[in-house]
Amino acid sequence: MVAFVPVASAQGAHPGERGVQLELQPGAEPPEEIELPLRPVGAEDLLEITVFEIPELSRTVRVTEKGTISLPLLGEVPAGGLTPGMLEGRIREKLAEKYLHDPQVSVFVREYGSKRVSVLGAVGKPGSYEMLGARSLLQVLAQAGGLTEQVGSVLYVIPGSAEAGDRHIVDVADLMANRDPSLNVDIRPGDIVSVPMERQLYIYVDGAVKTPGRIEQPSSRPLTLLQAIAKAGGPTERANLKRVQVLRQGAGGVQQAIAASVHRIKKGEDPDPILHDGDVVAVAETFF
Repeated sequence: MVAFVPVASAQGAHPGERGVQLELQPGAEPPEEIELPLRPVGAEDLLEITVFEIPELSRTVRVTEKGTISLPLLGEVPAGGLTPGMLEGRIREKLAEKYLHDPQVSVFVREYGSKRVSVLGAVGKPGSYEMLGARSLLQVLAQAGGLTEQVGSVLYVIPGSAEAGDRHIVDVADLMANRDPSLNVDIRPGDIVSVPMERQLYIYVDGAVKTPGRIEQPSSRPLTLLQAIAKAGGPTERANLKRVQVLRQGAGGVQQAIAASVHRIKKGEDPDPILHDGDVVAVAETFF
């Protein structure tokens, strides 16, 4: 039986290039070498390049969109697609060709600008997040602080590259409440997760109600006449519930006055009308 104990990474190993090493217990057979995936350098990555004992050649540089970096003596050096260790070797070779004898070079990735995902809209902490491993949509949303109360009915996953195809439309209720696993799509570096805020409807209630004013209502949950009056605190004692009007802007800006009777609606004799954005509910008073 072979037993392994994880120990610290080897000295000089670069983040992402080497994981833990495996130390054998006494009497155990040596394991097969395990190759872990290497993370290549990409555009917008921030690199800390050190030439030991020659601080004038050390630099902190950001990889350009073309995948290159600019260094003293060497000028523009291709870096995109290389691992930090491979880039070390390239810089070492170029310095040794003309300038230095056996230069010692270190490349450290301070920031993976190319491995980021942007989360926008109705989340707790919108912004750009570093991706150092595989992430699902739910994991990315959790990292961004989760969805807020203003979230709309759908969100969009926009691929970072044209080759990845069109945007994905995700139903928020199916993803969060129904836990549809097919909607928990994989997120890749460069992707944008756009979470639109719910469009609000504005209804105005005036006249013989206890708290007249503006009512805000999410567009996905339409408001009826009776609901609007209830949200306005209900009718006052002087309200004439047989004479209620819904004032609505029609085509060409012409105002329409739609008469309604709360008594008939409550008896089921008339339907409870759905209000539109910008409607004004006017509840008349009774005069004795």
